[in-house]
This record gives sequence, structure tokens and C-alpha cells, in this order.
Amino acid sequence: MRRWETDRLAPGLVLLLVVALGMAGLGVPSASAASAPPAVNLTGYVHGPNVLALSGSGSYFINASGGPAVLPNGTVAGTIQYYASMAGSNLTGVSFFPANGTIGPKGLTAKLTVNNLTQTLVLHLLIASTYQTQNQSINLTDTVRVVRPYVLTATVVAGAQTILSFAATVSLDGRPVGSVTIPTLTPHQTYALTFDYPTLGLSSGWHTFTISVTHAHGLVEFAGGAQTYSQSFYIPPAPVNYTIWYIAGIAAFFGAIFIFVARVGARRRNRRK
Repeated sequence: MRRWETDRLAPGLVLLLVVALGMAGLGVPSASAASAPPAVNLTGYVHGPNVLALSGSGSYFINASGGPAVLPNGTVAGTIQYYASMAGSNLTGVSFFPANGTIGPKGLTAKLTVNNLTQTLVLHLLIASTYQTQNQSINLTDTVRVVRPYVLTATVVAGAQTILSFAATVSLDGRPVGSVTIPTLTPHQTYALTFDYPTLGLSSGWHTFTISVTHAHGLVEFAGGAQTYSQSFYIPPAPVNYTIWYIAGIAAFFGAIFIFVARVGARRRNRRK
């Protein structure tokens, strides 16, 4: 009798043992757990100038985070990569370097070089987050206008001592818009500097570029002996659009003809009566 009861209870004990192991987390992981979606979706961005001068270049900062490459606890276990391509009317001489790469925790910087044609370029970025068999991707775009820049030129002269390379700030109408690097100059050496200012347009009227070398402590000056140099230029107003006046004139002309015909017709009818 006891042996029969033991055999009967054995399957129940086995079942309880399996349940206990499962509750303790000792079972085999399920397929759904292995392919669980990432804790944070993939996000990314690209920052850089949206206007470049002819034959100019610009730096573009690329960063991304999330997706399968980043574990729920924030650990980066996989890789996040970008793949770049350009679109435009003429891509001869246009390059984005590096065209692809791995994005680290601090992001990375790439360089866009353009040709000497005025046009609109579109930067396309495919960013992919990958870990083992899982992957997620997003697409980013950035539009860049290539324009003919306003150009500032000046000549600086070193004094009696060698002056090391330094950057001089350029202002437009009193607002800093960039800088130009003056290389190391030996005593009495001259250097012709050029600063390109790309923009989508300036308002009509007079504008002034100003550049100063006062922080060089008198060791460098502009041709003529000044420490500050200014260059003014004039932007003419847009031509007047006479189209609306042409339309108004034509309307008035035909209106006058209509009134004249109406009056003549009325006189003729009155005479017949």
C-alpha cells in the first residue's frame, strides 16, 4: 500500500519542482525575452552651418543615442553608426568626410566641402543602432545653401618683432560674425587676409565690416598704421515691382473706353427718340 502511494505522488513532486525552478528564474529564457524592444528608441541630430560660401567648407557635429545598442541600464553594448550621402544639382567637388563612421558617447565631427556653384545641397544621414541580431535605424536630413559670399580684404604688417599666429574677430555692423587667422609673422612681414561671409542676404543700405588687431599689443597693424580696419559696402534696394501699376493702368484704360462707349450709345438712343 505504501509503495503504491509513493509512486502516485512522484509526478506531483516533479511538477512542484519545475514550478519552483521557474519561479526562481532558473528556467531557459523565452524567445520573446531575447528579442525584447530597446528600452529607449534611437534618436539623433546633426548640427552645422546651413549656408556655405562658394568653394568653402563647414564642420557638422553628429550625435545619436538609444536603440538596441544601448542596454536598459545605459550600458553601450552594441554600435551606433552613420552613413552619409549628398544630393544636389551638381556634386562635382562636393564631399562629406568621413562618409560613414561609428558614433561614440561624445558624438563626432565631419566636414562638408562644396564646389564653386551656387546651389542647394541636401545632406542625408542614415543612423543605425545595432546589437547582436537587433537593429533600429532613423533618417536625418539637413539643407545647405551654397552662396556667393561678401568678402573682406585687408593687409596687416608686423612690427619690429616676430608675432605668433592669432585670431582676429570680424564684426558686421557691430556684431561679431566670425574670425580670421593671421599666421606667424616675422619682423616687418606683410600678410593679405581674406574673410568670406556667406549669408542668404542683407537688408538694403550701407553695411560695414570691422576687424581689429589691438589685442596684438601694437606688434601688428594694418597698412597705414591703424589698429582697426573697416570696409563699407552698399546694398541697393530691390527693384520696384511695376506689375501692379501696369495692371491698374490697363484696367483704367479699358474702363475709360467702356464709359465712353456707354455715353455715346446713350446719346444715340436719345436722338432717336
